[in-house]
Amino acid sequence: MRRGFQPPMLVRQVERQVLRLTPPQALILSFIGLSLVGALLLKLPIASNEPTSWMQALFTAVSASTITGLSVVDVGTHYTLFGQWVLLGLIQLGGIGLLTFGVLIIHLASGRLTLRNRAAMQDSFNQSGRLDMQRLLRVLFLFIVCIELLGTALLALQWVPQMGWSRGLFHSFFHAVSAFNNAGFGLESHSLAAYVGNPLVNLVISGLFISGGLGFAVIADLRARKRFHEMTLQTKLMLVGTLAINLIAMLVLFALEYGNPDTLGALHGIGAKLWASWFQAVAPRSAGFTTMDAAQLMPATAFFIMILMFIGAGSGSTGGGIKLTTFIVLLVSTRAFLLQQHRPVLFGRSIDASMTLRALAVTMIAVLCVIAGTFLLMLTENVGFLDVAFEVVSAASTTGLSRGLTPTLSTAGQCIVMVLMLIGRVGPLTLAFTLANPRGADIEYPAGRVNIG
Repeated sequence: MRRGFQPPMLVRQVERQVLRLTPPQALILSFIGLSLVGALLLKLPIASNEPTSWMQALFTAVSASTITGLSVVDVGTHYTLFGQWVLLGLIQLGGIGLLTFGVLIIHLASGRLTLRNRAAMQDSFNQSGRLDMQRLLRVLFLFIVCIELLGTALLALQWVPQMGWSRGLFHSFFHAVSAFNNAGFGLESHSLAAYVGNPLVNLVISGLFISGGLGFAVIADLRARKRFHEMTLQTKLMLVGTLAINLIAMLVLFALEYGNPDTLGALHGIGAKLWASWFQAVAPRSAGFTTMDAAQLMPATAFFIMILMFIGAGSGSTGGGIKLTTFIVLLVSTRAFLLQQHRPVLFGRSIDASMTLRALAVTMIAVLCVIAGTFLLMLTENVGFLDVAFEVVSAASTTGLSRGLTPTLSTAGQCIVMVLMLIGRVGPLTLAFTLANPRGADIEYPAGRVNIG
């Protein structure tokens, strides 16, 4: 009798341990688990056209599951069709978030969500208060399917006539999924450089990763509210902020690279130059695709792109970085301090002090990660500072742009970059909560005064 009950008891013990995990811990472990499974699949002989080392398989799996896009091999030629489908699966699961996917499975299996799962989902979508999770999940997955299929159909107009039905459709679907999830993986050796002046490819690809980078809470809000004044503050900030930063970045890049003979200077016609400027302006905000060689950019341009990568996309989106709303909150909080205002105000709404503290914490942890990563890579890689810093910011923001350093990384360097990609995907604040395991203090201490500045 006792032996017969051992397996159920073991299963129940495992279940209890899993249920004790906090949402941040579950999220981190889920991405690690997905990466390990992906590495095993990519190591299979049928996954590649040539032998793949364990390090190559693991690095590619981590990059795909964290939707970064950095790769130590040429995805289009190294991996077979099976291997490319594995990458697509990793990108899709990593893009929508394994925690979200797990809660969906729980919801479908039991018909209800526990309080712990509901709280985790609310935090994932940057929501508070009562939230209809069933409706949000339904809208989310319907939107993902529709937008990726629409992107595939539009890209097929370019690639089916060029490559044929079978290869053209898969090419279109792969890039649509990769773009919407802000992964940056492509099947071309030089990303999308061959389509630098192609309006269709530029518009569709940029439209896909901008849609994925807005955040799923914003998408749900746009579906529920049609008028701008009725939208939530998060939606207003993302719409206005995305438009502003994209246009500003486009003009800055156009001015900086106009005379560079290795980038915009080599393109004929103002149209091609504008398309290249537009794509290179919006892609660094976590997309990872490029139509210009990042290694040929002017140092000032590369530094500007690093800033864009660090800022990233929207909260609760497929993108990385500290998030655009975090950057905006820091800006308006600084403005409020300089104007001696009690609270920063945006669109008729004041920003709570806790939000400012959270924005500061996220940014500070991200800065420390970038500093530590840059220092460590400077020790392991014998390359210039700009290339190292560019690689670190790209990995920590899960962008996927590189100045050519990724394929030459040492084993130690690859390990450092993988850790940065995982940290960038789960979020610096999530990592901090997981490591620190914060607990509320019952004692309040008297206020002290410290000189600042």
